[in-house]
Amino acid sequence: MNIVIIGGVAAGAKAAAKTRRLLSGSKIDIYTEDTHVSYSACGLPYYIQGNFDDYKKLIVRTPEEFGKSNINVHLQNRVIKIIPKTQKIIVKDLVNDIEYPVSYDKLVIATGAVPFMPEIKNIHLKNVFKIRTLEDGIAIKEAMKKAKNATIIGGGYIGIELLEAMVKNNIQTTLVENSPHIMPMLDSDIAELITKYIESECSDYVRILTNDSVISFNGQDKVEEVITSNGEHFETDIVLVCAGVRPRVDIAKEAGIELGETGAIKVNSRMETNIENIYAAGDCVEKTNIITHRQVWLPLGTNANKEGRCAAVNLSGFTEDFEGVLGSAVTRYLSLTISTTGLTEKSAISNGFDPVSVMITKRDKAGYMPEVENVTIKLVADKRTHKLLGGQAIGCGDADKRINTLSVGLINGITVEELVGADMTYAPPYSTAIDPLLSAARLLVDKLR
Repeated sequence: MNIVIIGGVAAGAKAAAKTRRLLSGSKIDIYTEDTHVSYSACGLPYYIQGNFDDYKKLIVRTPEEFGKSNINVHLQNRVIKIIPKTQKIIVKDLVNDIEYPVSYDKLVIATGAVPFMPEIKNIHLKNVFKIRTLEDGIAIKEAMKKAKNATIIGGGYIGIELLEAMVKNNIQTTLVENSPHIMPMLDSDIAELITKYIESECSDYVRILTNDSVISFNGQDKVEEVITSNGEHFETDIVLVCAGVRPRVDIAKEAGIELGETGAIKVNSRMETNIENIYAAGDCVEKTNIITHRQVWLPLGTNANKEGRCAAVNLSGFTEDFEGVLGSAVTRYLSLTISTTGLTEKSAISNGFDPVSVMITKRDKAGYMPEVENVTIKLVADKRTHKLLGGQAIGCGDADKRINTLSVGLINGITVEELVGADMTYAPPYSTAIDPLLSAARLLVDKLR
């Protein structure tokens, strides 16, 4: 069997590796216009920050290593057309500038997402960077060496991670977010606490502008000044555009592959598209939200790896279903962990629920332990059914492990009362006798009653 995979980062690389284990005699080819394959894009902010100097540490598997498993990787080869009728793709060799056809028996589309570049005057000046590939990270890290001032457009996960990178390199940074608060995927009360932490820890280095957007860059050859819609003018040496990403679906759409309501590729639970023998996985496809059962688009590496595996299992003749996502995510800013799963109070309302929420701040360990820190937990439940809908946790303590625990409950549709009864571990270095998550659940039970 001839397996062709378009894209070689998370979903594509996982699909190739799993297919090889299931179909030892198949021919597997990965086509990517990138200069590398199978690398951790999520690690780029930490490479830029200086946690390690060798970008090659981000590479999970090289083309040579794939070759040892008889998986052929074609770098700098862009797939420009899919022809389902003849089961062929047209590939353009970007180095030699030639086009050639390739036949397939099974095709996996794992084209991922592309950075969204806002319509800003002079956005193509030098030192205005997007962040998606290894080359992007290398270029930013090099430009930082001469930078005293930086501007970040977008206050989501990547924006916050790059803000940490700038601060740790003593670069004064202005972050511009067009929403009313940073981390717009979270509730405003949680986001306000994050903002207060950032400003209290880094007031000399950080300025946050919300409800604002960049409209123009000024400079002769490279960017030198930023102008916002609210009339702000300030100097900058580099600009990092973190305004989100969009699913890369152009060749799929042209081939007649159905897109979903989110604009990403529509697939079933086995990662099959509407065209026989064509599968899709990763950031280019939409997913089912486990709580709302609606289609969503959540470009996260964890989901991409699971979907790549699922596509491989099903194209190999076996059966596996990918049930959906919760949107579980985590990041950090200095010592502050920021984590979420399921629905926020805001998204619960927009999805037709009648949410009830509580927010508490508790110690994450016994108070006499030297490493004790606070965590703030917000839980959201449905007023009618008492089912948990989601949670957010931030703090310098172990916030993420509370969210991971909650995510398991959300998958199983547990109620707040059932969470209160959870038998969680306790020892002074790890938790309080009543875990903060259970304290929040108990408070939510009382409020529901």
